Amino acid sequence: MVDTETYTVEAPDGETADVELASGLVDLLAQQGQQPAEVVNDLVVHSFAQQAHMIVHHTEGEAGEQVADIESTMAELFEDRFGQSLEEAMGHSH
Repeated sequence: MVDTETYTVEAPDGETADVELASGLVDLLAQQGQQPAEVVNDLVVHSFAQQAHMIVHHTEGEAGEQVADIESTMAELFEDRFGQSLEEAMGHSH
C-alpha cells in the first residue's frame, strides 16, 4: 500500500474540505509540466461536467430549465479548459 496525500478544496463561502488521494496518482495523470493542483482541478471540472451531463441527458424525466442551464455552463467551462467539447471527449452527442 502507498502513502496518501491530501488536497484541500475551498467553497465560495470559505468552507473547506480535504480529499485524500493515493500518493503518485496525481503525477500519473499529469501532463508534462502540469502542477498537481491543476491536475486535481482538471478532474473536478471533468467530473462535475460529466455528472451534470448525466443528470440532464441520461435520467428519467425532465431535468428542468435551471438544471439544463447548469449543465450548459459546465459544458462551456469544460470546453474552455480542455479545448474540446464534452461530447467529443465522451464520444457521443445528443
